[in-house]
Amino acid sequence: MYKCHRYPRVIIQQVLYFKLRLSLSYRDVEELMQIRGVDVDHSTIQRWVFKFTPEIEKKMNKRKHRTGDSWRMDETYVKVAGQDRFLYRAVDKEGNTVDFLLTKRRQGMSAQKFFNKAIKNNGKPRGINIDKSGSNFAAIRVVNRRGLFAKNIKIRQCKYLNNIVEQDHRGVKRRIINMTGFKEFESAQRTLSGIEVVNIIRKNQLTNPGKTHFKTFASLAA
Repeated sequence: MYKCHRYPRVIIQQVLYFKLRLSLSYRDVEELMQIRGVDVDHSTIQRWVFKFTPEIEKKMNKRKHRTGDSWRMDETYVKVAGQDRFLYRAVDKEGNTVDFLLTKRRQGMSAQKFFNKAIKNNGKPRGINIDKSGSNFAAIRVVNRRGLFAKNIKIRQCKYLNNIVEQDHRGVKRRIINMTGFKEFESAQRTLSGIEVVNIIRKNQLTNPGKTHFKTFASLAA
């Protein structure tokens, strides 16, 4: 995973964690590492985030505890190259992160893609609470019509039940508030997946956690 890199693995892991855990720009992380005696360019840090986060997310999904079967799903917007893109997210009734997906559009196909990913990684939920979005409702009905499950997923549209996921959006928004903005969709997708992984670690959703959140993260980035 770290072959052909001139920096030690522990340095790369620290840089990744600082970027994904704290509300820092790439230049902020560069300055922070310089204070620690490590000279690494912000563009190199950006490439590391782009390269390593997909593998980190893959390992996280293998170790994440199974979430509850009652989900609250919602989407929030994220600016990418000056345009609104949509981050679909779901938590269970305890606030544990179920899954996440950044899409270019807010439509039925996007919602369906999110549900496919969430069910693949977490299993079928008993029910999903959504807002009044017709596209989200239609996407769940498509999943039910496939007949892959003995019982259909129950659909609820109760506004107050989604307060927990709307509050949870803020944790992600705080991570990106000091960034200069995402310029490319795939870069935004990978950075946000890393931020979500760190949030999942902080919620203690992984098996075999390390003694600290950083050590748990490092075990995924090993």
